[in-house]
Parts: sequence; C-alpha cells; structure tokens
Amino acid sequence: MELEFSGEVVEWRGPAPHHFVVVPGPEAERIHEVARLATYGWGCIPVTGRVGGTDFTTSLFPKDGGYLVPLKAAVRRREQVGLGDNVTLRIALDV
Repeated sequence: MELEFSGEVVEWRGPAPHHFVVVPGPEAERIHEVARLATYGWGCIPVTGRVGGTDFTTSLFPKDGGYLVPLKAAVRRREQVGLGDNVTLRIALDV
C-alpha cells in the first residue's frame, strides 16, 4: 500500500525528542484497515518513506487512533526541513 499526503513537522518533547508528521485522517483509516497484517508489535508499522528526493525507512507510531511518521535528523538535514514546515510524504507499507 502506498500513500501520499502533506503535513506539518511537529516535535514530541520527551526523554528522546523527535520530529514527526501526523498522518491525516483518511490515510490513517486506510492504514488502520491493514494494520494487523503489517505491525510488528505495539501497533508500530514498518514503512519506506520519501520526502523530496530522500528515501528512508522508519516505523509509524500509533497515537490517539492515528499514526505519526518519524522524520530522522538525516532526512531533515538533507531536505532542509524544520519544525513547523509543511512537507509532502510518500510512504509504502508492505502488506
């Protein structure tokens, strides 16, 4: 399953702060339909992602009935993406 969407880069401030993009409602619903087939535990789902010209691997994190896409520091640096920026993401789930 491949999805493309846009969203704002947000920060989760915890013991290990990280940057995420929230998966919009319609796309999150599509993911939820296949989540049981794709998760490796705790609701996390491995994906291949793309921002701009940069491909990366990560896992979607479940949050409040939806999902967050972590944006690695290397991806943010390469694509010059910062907190509050809107980005277009393409993700692929292996289901």
